[in-house]
Amino acid sequence: MAIVWGAMVMASVVCGMAGGRMAQVSAAALEGARAAVELCISLAGVLCLWSGFMELLKQCGLERKLAALFRPLMRRLLPQASRDAETMAAVSGNLSANLLGLGNAATPLGIRAARRMALGAEGRATDELCRLVVLNTASVQLLPTTVAAVRAGCGSAAPFDILPAVWVSSILSVSVGLLAARLLERVVR
Repeated sequence: MAIVWGAMVMASVVCGMAGGRMAQVSAAALEGARAAVELCISLAGVLCLWSGFMELLKQCGLERKLAALFRPLMRRLLPQASRDAETMAAVSGNLSANLLGLGNAATPLGIRAARRMALGAEGRATDELCRLVVLNTASVQLLPTTVAAVRAGCGSAAPFDILPAVWVSSILSVSVGLLAARLLERVVR
């Protein structure tokens, strides 16, 4: 990826020099850097807020209650993982963060759950581990906070007006992903 970005920057500089527009290329580069910093700062605030919220859930014991709420569904999707309380806590935390649209907060929890699920698998991805990856990657989102933060940072007057589209697309993506995982389980065997 670094090669691609490097090539794009070099092509911009060469084209700017050849066309006599280096001033515009420099101005665009500085404007892009400024916009990137502003976006990162606005996202950092939202991520800190929701990551702190997830930590509060853990500290006050609500993470265990969420795990109990998700347990009936998880027993069907991840029967082996649902037998281990620590794995289920990580999976439920991952699902909770994804429901809130916090992919960055969900990732460490998903990695923790995947590591625990991979114990004893002898370096092979089990069917359950593949389903966890599908759940984490496709993730049903009730409140897409990160996307809303990006939209708000870019000046959107109604950053959450995308909710119906997010709900439909995330439910469809999880459903199709889980269906594909189930079909591939049967094909591979």
